[in-house]
Amino acid sequence: MLTLDLTNAPRWHDLAPGVRVQLRPLTTALMVATRSDPAVEAVPEEASDEERAVAFAKALARRAVLSWEGVGDADGNPIDPTPEAIDALLDIWPIFEAFQLSYVSKGLLLEQEKNASALSPNGPSAGASATAKPARKPARTARRG
Repeated sequence: MLTLDLTNAPRWHDLAPGVRVQLRPLTTALMVATRSDPAVEAVPEEASDEERAVAFAKALARRAVLSWEGVGDADGNPIDPTPEAIDALLDIWPIFEAFQLSYVSKGLLLEQEKNASALSPNGPSAGASATAKPARKPARTARRG
């Protein structure tokens, strides 16, 4: 069963020990806006799936991150989540993976569930069903008597 959170309130996500981010809910509007982000659209057609995933994740994070804790500059001073700082945070592999798993994948799992379908009536995923029709019995003729 799909549980709807009608409050649509931002949530905190732990990305690493001592690092957490407050994110907007992953809504349709947010995903659509991210898909049309100039940085995402600028990814060349010949780019790998990995390059596309990084561009998309950074664009999504720039829209979704409202606040964070445990992120600082080179001197250890807390910094605000600017677009450049968000991109730099996601350049850290474990942070990127945690963002993908705790935030992005939940939306994609729903997308996969919605795309589930029944077996194809023909082709390799066809269910086992009879395709031959029984032979028709010849029509009976009336006896002459």
